[in-house]
Amino acid sequence: MAQQEHDDGKVRLDKWLWAARFFKTRQLAHEALELGRVLVNGERVKASRVVKEGDRLSLRINQLEYKVEVLQLATHRRPAKEAVLMYREDEASVAARAERVLLLKAEHASFPHGEGRPTKKARREITRFKSSY
Repeated sequence: MAQQEHDDGKVRLDKWLWAARFFKTRQLAHEALELGRVLVNGERVKASRVVKEGDRLSLRINQLEYKVEVLQLATHRRPAKEAVLMYREDEASVAARAERVLLLKAEHASFPHGEGRPTKKARREITRFKSSY
């Protein structure tokens, strides 16, 4: 049985988030909704919620906050240039996210990185050290 998509202008929220390219898969969008990382008009909702034009979404993806307003509905994933036209993001949200990205980059740069895998000599020294206790 063939399923009719976009039959009467109704689009599931998880499908819209996937089509707008916030998530790579619908499953990831569904999980974010289940975990409460996506709010619609300030309320926690289910993935099956029908999204409407004018809805205000608050998304938390990888430590970054997005505050967007739905402008267009779509059920099919389109190129990124077209997906950006489906929503409008608050300027404050863009500025806060840019600031957060800079903070995360600075935090990552100051984090001590290891020297990689130990050499054969270093492994022998580690083994000798551990066996002495």
